[in-house]
Formats: sequence, C-alpha cells, structure tokens
Amino acid sequence: MSDIAIYLKNAAGFGRKIEKAWLVVVAIFIGLAIFVPLQAEASFAFVAEALTGMAPFLALAIGVAAYARASGADNLIAKAFQGRMSIMIVFAALFGGMSPFCSCGVIPLIAALLAMGVPVPAVMAFWLASPLMDPTMFVLTAGTLSLDFAIAKTLAAVGIGMMGGFATATLMARGAFSSPLREDVSGCGGCGTPTIDPQAKVVWKFWGEEDRRQKFYKESGSTTLFLLKWLTLAFLLESLMIAYISADQIATVLGQGNAWAIPLATIVGVPAYLNGYAALPLVAGLIELGTAPGAGMAFLIAGGVTSIPAAIAVYALVRKPLFVWYIILSLSGGMLAGVLFQLYAG
Repeated sequence: MSDIAIYLKNAAGFGRKIEKAWLVVVAIFIGLAIFVPLQAEASFAFVAEALTGMAPFLALAIGVAAYARASGADNLIAKAFQGRMSIMIVFAALFGGMSPFCSCGVIPLIAALLAMGVPVPAVMAFWLASPLMDPTMFVLTAGTLSLDFAIAKTLAAVGIGMMGGFATATLMARGAFSSPLREDVSGCGGCGTPTIDPQAKVVWKFWGEEDRRQKFYKESGSTTLFLLKWLTLAFLLESLMIAYISADQIATVLGQGNAWAIPLATIVGVPAYLNGYAALPLVAGLIELGTAPGAGMAFLIAGGVTSIPAAIAVYALVRKPLFVWYIILSLSGGMLAGVLFQLYAG
C-alpha cells in the first residue's frame, strides 16, 4: 500500500468518529440558522476567515507534532529524570514545556513515573509545566495572540514548573508527601497517552523507515482533526462573544482598571477552560474586548493546569495533601504569571 493510500485510510478512520465538539458546532449553527440567520451567516464567515488566517500556523504546528512522534524525539523527555535532584527539577520543567501532553493526557505518564520511584519534586515540575506549553501550542499562541505572549507563556510554564518542584522538595525535606499515590491506583488510564520509553531510538531522518512514515501520516491526520475540531468551536464561540457581549461588560469585570481582574481570571479559568487550543481564540477575543493581557495570561495558566477534567484525574491519582498542594501551586503560579505579564504589557 502506498504512503498516500495509508494516509487516506487513516484519515477516513478518524473521520468516522463523531466527536461531541462537532455535534456542538452543528447544533449551534442550526440554532442560529433558525432563530438568528444573519448571525449564522456572520459566524460562518468569521470562522472561515479565522481558520484561513491560522492555516500557516496550523500546518507548522501539525508538522512539528507529527515529526516529534515519528522520529521518537518525544522519548527524550525521559532524560529529564536522571541526575541530582536540583538538576532533575530544572530539566523536568524545561522538558515539560516542550512535551506534547495536555493537562489530563499527562496523567498516565505521571502515574508511571511515581510508580517507578521518580522523586516527587521532579514529577511535580514536569506535571505543572507540561500542560501549559509545547511546540504546537507555542506556534498557535504566537499566531493567535502574539509572539511576546507565546514567549511569556513559555517562560511562565518553565518558571511555574521549577517553582513547584523546588517548593515541593522543601516541604518533602520536612516530611511531607512521603506516600503520594492513592492505594487503589492500579495502573495508567486517562487519555490514552503513549508511554515514554527511555531506551527508544531517536531517528531524526525517519522517512527512511516505513513504520515511522505511517506514524507520521497517522499523527498528522489525528492532530489536524483535533485542532480543526477545537479551533472551529472556539472561533464560533468567539464570534458569538463578540456579537453579544458588550466590551464595557468585559472591561468592568476583567479590564485593566479592575484591581481584581487577574485573581478573577485565575478562578474563572478552572471551570471555563476547554483546552489549550480552544482557549487561545477565546482569550484573544476577550483581550480584543478589553480584558487586561495579564488576566488573559492568568486564565490560560491556571485553566491549563486546573481545569475540572484534569483536576478530577489528579484527585483520582494522588492523595489529598498532594492534590491540594498541586492546586495551590497552579493557582498561585497562574496569578503570579498574570501579574508579571501585566507589568510587562503595561
């Protein structure tokens, strides 16, 4: 079977899966077409224009993600958990900022690392940094918001990871978190995240191997559909937000003149955060309506780590003291990132 045929077969397989996000998109458009036909037309045009403008960034992001999986470069993350404690924390935070795991998708890997006896501070550093940034997220953040925002979010991800790692090490030196996992945790579940094999070979010129080419095509197809699904929903919601939410309302609640804007955005990010890709256009729309940039950063940081699905997965995995500590680090890190970015943005 040719490479193109394999790609089309994989794409067809993905296409047969009906996703809830697509059903929501269709339902919203049907509702608009029935009750507000002019808005349905305006929203469709808005989504089409936004996706077209994002196409170069999407292509680059998809290529980077597929290349990392096909070449085996994502297995380099295992190198972060070797060496002295301080070195492990720093490298775990750095690699966490480059790993392709979402806030709940990282749970199976965390369970495996803790079960293998990897020190909790290093795991915490990776755990906090990983959902916040990766190469795909960096490209899309730069395209949706700005390069400055993408760089600041990357620095925040790594900084929060290191802060959490060293703070956890300090508490553990005093006897905290000696038994992090729940007794009833028997294995890895969650989002089906692939495990990391520290012995796996990295083949930078992967196209010479049939299996790796197939993996590249499969990853490209799944990533394309995943991003297209969530970005379509996000841009649709953004179009409705712009149409029906007053800029004055946004400015009052989350504007630069409100001293509570960043704390509010930090708290709101927990229930309102969809996922990192869907959140970007929404934050862009909020900033366009008057939201303070620091509040947007706080929303992305706090929501990325403590969204309700992720929090439930974490709670099911670790004991209550470590879970509470995880939430404290996430919210305080998000608020600090928002304050510092607001000072930078002016």
